[in-house]
Amino acid sequence: MPKRSEQRLTMIYWKSDKFWLGRLREFPDIMTQGRTLKELEENLRDAYQLMMLDDVPADYALKEITV
Repeated sequence: MPKRSEQRLTMIYWKSDKFWLGRLREFPDIMTQGRTLKELEENLRDAYQLMMLDDVPADYALKEITV
């Protein structure tokens, strides 16, 4: 799979009692946590890549959930 061109995004982060929490300023729906700042940054990268997947099949399903 070809590598996507890199994009520079802004991480907003803060420390809770046990974890570092963060989100991407440009994509506020992408939020995650990590035990360290490095892990938080890696988790944000992973979450961003999952959100930008191009390989969703044409026969995908939708389901409403309660949270």
